[in-house]
Amino acid sequence: MNPVYEKLLKCYESVKARIDFKPEIALILGSGLGDFGETIDVVDTLSYSDIEGFPVSTVPGHKGRYIFGYVNGVPVVCMQGRVHYYEGYPMTDVVLPTRLMKMMGAKVLFLTNASGGLNYDYEAGDFMMITDHIMNFVPSPLIGPNIDEIGLRFPDMSDIYKKDLQDIIRNTAKELNIKLQEGVYIQLTGPNFETPHEVKMCRILGADAAGMSTAAEAVAANHMGMKVCGISCITNLGCGMLDQPLSHEEVQETADRVAVDFKRLITACIINIYNELKK
Repeated sequence: MNPVYEKLLKCYESVKARIDFKPEIALILGSGLGDFGETIDVVDTLSYSDIEGFPVSTVPGHKGRYIFGYVNGVPVVCMQGRVHYYEGYPMTDVVLPTRLMKMMGAKVLFLTNASGGLNYDYEAGDFMMITDHIMNFVPSPLIGPNIDEIGLRFPDMSDIYKKDLQDIIRNTAKELNIKLQEGVYIQLTGPNFETPHEVKMCRILGADAAGMSTAAEAVAANHMGMKVCGISCITNLGCGMLDQPLSHEEVQETADRVAVDFKRLITACIINIYNELKK
């Protein structure tokens, strides 16, 4: 058996032995955004460290657990903290949590992250709906023997961030009167922030926001047949765009400042996406 798939199955069996809950929507909470988990009507929680073979996040602000419960009646599984490539894990481990949520039953993956703005029209605290991504600077999670049990060898990526989900997010933001930017996300390795010329390069490539996660998870989810959508919280502008240094503290401070609107937007989007799924 493919060792990546074998590891995934072991993790799934470990979860099944502890949790009896079938989510419809999977949500990954990025840096500084983990407090959304406190708004969920929690049925159960499971620490990553309690899942056999599961990679454990080492990043400050990432609690490192799954939350199972309901958002206004919608059954969800929520990751409070994700695993990043820069932590030293192979990319197959980075996307293992995403694949595991699909095996739990989730049909939709809702991605969030804290990212640096590359577009001069953006301000710290803006939300950006992800319309597409660039991830040529990190390895694809699909490199290696294909796991035929979960997806095709050469999956199409032309509609990875589903247009119907984008419409729901766009309309929801309008209804809530929450400003919503739209753009392309680029995943870089990290953990260092980008240099001014790397930021310039990303802008030339057409990216509007940069971060250290998300795109690989989207590829893995799309490979498994999940519907994918995502929102970035723009916590700062990229290096060289403003005359000030960058810090992880700034990321968390901005995320905390916009937490109320973030919770409102994510909650309403989850409800509206679920209602559309049921049609």
